[in-house]
Amino acid sequence: MNKLLKIAAYLIAAVVLLLIIALAFLQLGFPKVDPAPELTIEYTPDRIERGAYLANHVTVCMDCHSTRDFSRFSGPPAPGTLGAGGDVFDHSMGLPGVFYAKNITPHGISDYSDGELYRLITTGVTNDGRPMFPLMPYTYYGKMDPEDIYDIIAYVRSLSAIETDIPDSEADFPVNLILRTIPKNAEMTKKT
Repeated sequence: MNKLLKIAAYLIAAVVLLLIIALAFLQLGFPKVDPAPELTIEYTPDRIERGAYLANHVTVCMDCHSTRDFSRFSGPPAPGTLGAGGDVFDHSMGLPGVFYAKNITPHGISDYSDGELYRLITTGVTNDGRPMFPLMPYTYYGKMDPEDIYDIIAYVRSLSAIETDIPDSEADFPVNLILRTIPKNAEMTKKT
């Protein structure tokens, strides 16, 4: 009986050790994306105007990163909330956690360099190395023309700063671990 208990204890210890090693590997080895590029974007009126078109009508950033007025047809962003964030995506929508659209006005992105914003939009990795849930389609944005991403960055930098306190998103287990393996380097394409 003593021998069986020792074997069981060794097996349990081995499984626990393997779990610790696997968790450490996920935490230290992922997400596997390059560091943010050194990037300074020139915020010209043309770039901002094109970025406004892209963010409001093509990539529809403002649909999630603004408060929507669903009393009106198609739920347009409510005046004065453009980029302020706050939309909640949670279990009621069948998602594995609670995810918040962040504030992308200059108030919300003030601690991001242009290169860090570029990496965030195209790979889904924040400036502190956290992976985002792919509800924001960064896998698609990572295939756009870099100039389009520069335009979007110029536009969001030009928005009025709105102070909001948006909580951090929380993915359920085991999705919180799987998320770390999703981001990859962008594969940008140039317009022809």
